[in-house]
Amino acid sequence: MQQNRWNLEGRRALVTGGTKGIGAAIAEELLTLGAEVLIVARKELDVNQAVTSWRSRGLNASGMVADVSLPADRHNLIQLIENTWGRLDILVNNVGTNVRKKVKEYSPEEYNFLLQTNLTSAFELCRLSYPLLQGSEQGNVINVSSVAGLGHLRTGAIYGMTKAALVQLSKNLAVEWAADKIRVNCVAPWYIRTPLAETVLQNPEFLKSVLDRTPLKSIGNPEDVAAAVAFLCMPAAAYITGQCLAVDGGFSVNLFSE
Repeated sequence: MQQNRWNLEGRRALVTGGTKGIGAAIAEELLTLGAEVLIVARKELDVNQAVTSWRSRGLNASGMVADVSLPADRHNLIQLIENTWGRLDILVNNVGTNVRKKVKEYSPEEYNFLLQTNLTSAFELCRLSYPLLQGSEQGNVINVSSVAGLGHLRTGAIYGMTKAALVQLSKNLAVEWAADKIRVNCVAPWYIRTPLAETVLQNPEFLKSVLDRTPLKSIGNPEDVAAAVAFLCMPAAAYITGQCLAVDGGFSVNLFSE
């Protein structure tokens, strides 16, 4: 019984944006802990390569090519899960992107693009997945937010807005869905070595400024976020819901230090 508290044997999980960076690490972590994982991403080659690699190691992975910012693709994804599994134990809303600009420089198209990708996709997938999560009786939703949703960062206001909204969505759903035995939490990473972050971390001065503000003096790895997500989905975390766990090397509690 103690062992079962610390694995995900028999769980069925959906991870969006599951071919690269944090999403791929989350899928890997859930798979190695015994879950069956469906990843979704926009590029067929990336999906096929990831699934083939995991299956070659005996891991129970599958994939679907879809853009979860599009309503039709979201409905097709949920229909696949309903037809294949009939329930969903874990939903990880990981898809996210950014356009780094000042507020006055954003176009309406960029604004809508960021909201649809980062926020609407997660909100609608939660709603569409609700009956499947309810059928699990041990459902979990993990929304991948960011420390940019907890305070000001130079990542851009729209990105921060969407990430803050994911924190609030998690709190509301945690209460609204508690009676259905669905737990809802989120994680808030700081700079993690992903393709999206590397574009700015390649600047030595910027990297130094990040490290100077991080008590652990290091950039996080995708596996650090994946471990937090996996823990929140485990039976060992059964009394945790509505929380936002910062995976940030202490950045969010550092404030101003000498």
